[in-house]
Amino acid sequence: MSQRSSLFKTVFLTEILKGLSLTLRKLFAKPVTVQYPEEKKPLAPGFRGRHALVRDPETGKDRCVGCYRCAQVCPAQCIYIETERDPETRARIVKRYDIDALRCIFCGYCEEVCPVNALVLTEFFEYSAYSREDLYFTREKLLSNWDEFIVTQKRPYFNPFWKPRGIPEKRLPAPKRKAEGI
Repeated sequence: MSQRSSLFKTVFLTEILKGLSLTLRKLFAKPVTVQYPEEKKPLAPGFRGRHALVRDPETGKDRCVGCYRCAQVCPAQCIYIETERDPETRARIVKRYDIDALRCIFCGYCEEVCPVNALVLTEFFEYSAYSREDLYFTREKLLSNWDEFIVTQKRPYFNPFWKPRGIPEKRLPAPKRKAEGI
């Protein structure tokens, strides 16, 4: 009986017809893919893209205070900071702030641990380069990344994952509580 059914399938090519019918059904179905350059999918909340140092709107300088927390918490060890003390005020001055984006794993720990919200992982994901030096972000490049990012924002930038130290979560504004699920 099985020999007869296999002969029937061979003669009438039922397997090929099944495959062709599936192909025809999928040919006229709505496509699943997105036509990328023309259409872009919305980014998920908390998306972590290209790094940027936040520029203080009043002073025009970056907000970094040189506390080294981002460099210490980075599991990939891709953040390099050099500081010096101002002889008059004894304040810490950041001389060098570099990020090697090729080593970064985009975990976002540096963004979360920053006490002054100086480092941000923006929503830019369309960046590439032909050399390694182009993906090594110096302080000036990080500030220009911020300038480029803030121009595209339609609203003032708000990082929902940043929590100021010393403030209980119950006293945070509603958007931060909502982002934290409180």
